[in-house]
Amino acid sequence: MCDYSLHLVLSRPAEAGETIIVTGFSGTDTRGFASPLDPNTAVCLRPGTEIAFDQCARLDGRLFRRNINECLARFRQIDMDRPNLHHDALEFANGRLVLVTSLVIGQRAQVLQLPASDLEKLAVERADEPTLA
Repeated sequence: MCDYSLHLVLSRPAEAGETIIVTGFSGTDTRGFASPLDPNTAVCLRPGTEIAFDQCARLDGRLFRRNINECLARFRQIDMDRPNLHHDALEFANGRLVLVTSLVIGQRAQVLQLPASDLEKLAVERADEPTLA
């Protein structure tokens, strides 16, 4: 849900419709997502979560920043069999796979859709809530 290197950072699950920003977390060399209102808490995405950047996503390069030329992405986790690597990645519509920790800090995105399993769980929770007559 959140990269292994963020296990010591406060975190919470993403919510559909919320705005998130790419941020660096204090005490780590990892980048991830946070709410603009609470930049110290990691917003964790589940595999399959779809997001849309306000502008085309950009990567930090060794010398220059690079445009991905895509705004829509689906969250994935990669290399799970290799525990000491970053796992959080975005797969863009053009097929490009990018580690979240490579994104330029400050980019804003909106959570468009959670994975189906999360939506089903939310529907069951809401069905159990009492209704007012």
